[in-house]
Amino acid sequence: MTGGDSHRFRLPWHRGRPTAAVEHLRPPVRRHVTSVRVGPDAVREAREAVAGHLGEAGVAPESAFADTVLLVVSELVTNVLRHAPGSPLAEVGIAVAGDQLVVSVADAEPRMPDLTLEGTGAGLRMVAELAADYDGDLSAEPAVDHDGKVVLVRFEIPS
Repeated sequence: MTGGDSHRFRLPWHRGRPTAAVEHLRPPVRRHVTSVRVGPDAVREAREAVAGHLGEAGVAPESAFADTVLLVVSELVTNVLRHAPGSPLAEVGIAVAGDQLVVSVADAEPRMPDLTLEGTGAGLRMVAELAADYDGDLSAEPAVDHDGKVVLVRFEIPS
């Protein structure tokens, strides 16, 4: 896909769901977004910000699911550091509605990641596999409010 189309994995773990944007969650939606400076402390700051809101999302802080969410945040912010060095900030968010949690990481780099099996690096492949472990998926779409993009990872929150 090109242009304004959403990019997603077309791999066995993709479940054919719509793009994992907040607008696709059923109300009521609880959302927390933080901006972190792109630099040496970005991963730590993003993890701390998300970890601070997992309890409000109904996720036990010491659970395997919480560890998975934080690992995904780490990988997505690391990708911003590697592939969007011109971004002064990364916006890191979680949105929760019902039994779904969506992690989003936005940057100012408009180039979309190649989310095909052939084009995916080890990090995004791991993210997709972790999402699939929780009946979720990985997608990317152009940012609505700036020239960059947002990478989204949807999970079903375990009961």
